Amino acid sequence: MATHYYTASSLDGFIATTEHSLDWLLKQEIDEDGPMSYAAFEKNVGALAMGASTFEWVMRHEDGRWGYTQPTWVFTHRDVMLPTGADIRVAQGDVAELHREMVEAAAGRDLWVVGGGDLAGQFADAGLLDEVWVQYAPVTLGSGAPLLPRALDLELVEVARNRSFLCGRYRVLKGQARVGLDSIE
Repeated sequence: MATHYYTASSLDGFIATTEHSLDWLLKQEIDEDGPMSYAAFEKNVGALAMGASTFEWVMRHEDGRWGYTQPTWVFTHRDVMLPTGADIRVAQGDVAELHREMVEAAAGRDLWVVGGGDLAGQFADAGLLDEVWVQYAPVTLGSGAPLLPRALDLELVEVARNRSFLCGRYRVLKGQARVGLDSIE
């Protein structure tokens, strides 16, 4: 079991526009069954964590239908409309306090931090993020929601090309001191 942040990004490091749009992403060519694809990744996911903006985008994009069967935690400080019959829990506060509950609900499968980047950063801050998967689209946005607004050390463990996308899977290096150029003698 691992906690993953799986997402797509523009080449300049944004996961959504300033208006929370993913139109730029949905027009890109990708092989749904290709390397590092969503379909293969999602098969190993037992629970999801997402921010309110991501949740609301999914609900708008899917016309109010909830397509996930996994238990889902939506982290928000505002009211959100939940679809009937879905296993969705509204959450607030420290992700570390809820992580054990999410892992238990995942029943030995992986936990997917769907988005956004700040939520994934909160998992990283708590030492709970194991991997970052990024599908880089051939587009720049200039501004928007950042991929991961944290300083993390990562190790590249897998790379692939899926049609228009450059895909990378990174292991989060935990507990290692960061070395800056000013500390090298």
